[in-house]
Amino acid sequence: MRILIDINHPAHVHFFRHPMALLRERGHEVVVTSRDKEVALPLLEALGIEHRALSAHRGGGALALLRELVQRDRALVRIARAERIERMAAIGGTFVAHAGALLRIPALVFYDTENARLQNAITYPLAARVHVPRCYRGWLPRRHARYAGYHELAYLHPSRFTPDREVARANGLADDRPTFLVRTVAWTANHDLGERGWSAALLRAVVSHLAAAGRVLVSAEGALPRDVEPYRYRGAPEALHHVMAFCRLYVGESATMASECAVLGVPAIYAAHTGRGYTDEQELRYGLVRNVRELTWAAMREAIEAMLGAPQGHWHEARARLLADTIDVARYVADAIERYPELPRGAP
Repeated sequence: MRILIDINHPAHVHFFRHPMALLRERGHEVVVTSRDKEVALPLLEALGIEHRALSAHRGGGALALLRELVQRDRALVRIARAERIERMAAIGGTFVAHAGALLRIPALVFYDTENARLQNAITYPLAARVHVPRCYRGWLPRRHARYAGYHELAYLHPSRFTPDREVARANGLADDRPTFLVRTVAWTANHDLGERGWSAALLRAVVSHLAAAGRVLVSAEGALPRDVEPYRYRGAPEALHHVMAFCRLYVGESATMASECAVLGVPAIYAAHTGRGYTDEQELRYGLVRNVRELTWAAMREAIEAMLGAPQGHWHEARARLLADTIDVARYVADAIERYPELPRGAP
């Protein structure tokens, strides 16, 4: 079977890399299309994944996103025809859903972001099937399936990833004191329309507070205030998960990175106005994430102190419970693509 995987964000590279390998091991041909956003293209190249870049995300609001939507839909239709594609898949999936509907090719969408209402409204009705984690709490079409897991388990499950402390050290992890990871985002994705992030004052307060107790690494999508720039993470993009696995705490605007930390057993604070079903579940069910909706230093400081106050063994036990409750998501994804319309194991 000839399968097209559409990559639109660095996190999508991680999500699909193991399912793609499994599909190729099973004898299928996989074509990868990509989008120039953040470090997605360098990450694909660092991992040796051949791809075709179809568009670039340059920000600019709703009009720029609409222009890119038309451009990318057309490009995907051309490639799917030329490559005789039989199945398509993506995270979010707007582009493959449109191209798949036009060409009558099953398009499988994997998603976990409920607040992307406009994107989901123009995607879900056209998808052959939408796969979501069990904790997803937004509207879904009739053709959907839930599974026991999180996107991040597609690449950070113990069967897929083993943290390497030497790699972490070579990319910024401190030897002699705790390392803290901070993440800021640009708020230019389609699901971020109308959203605002941290103020510069809040970022400075978080970094200053954590720097008094250890090394701070700031992973940032865009520019940082001049006095925060020295803390920017300068390691290899493909090494960040090794660094993350040995951090003492994560504090950031990225729900994905909060979930990555949770499945690695690293306490995480997700601080943003808009919540996610998966970080809510990781807080309520396992206590691995603290969701902060009030973006003030008082709220942030209270959350930081609470997470740092727990004994280290607590996080190991919480992670063990999480892993016992969830599945190997990479295998689920490969099975969902290969066996459609049959539902894979792990779906109710």
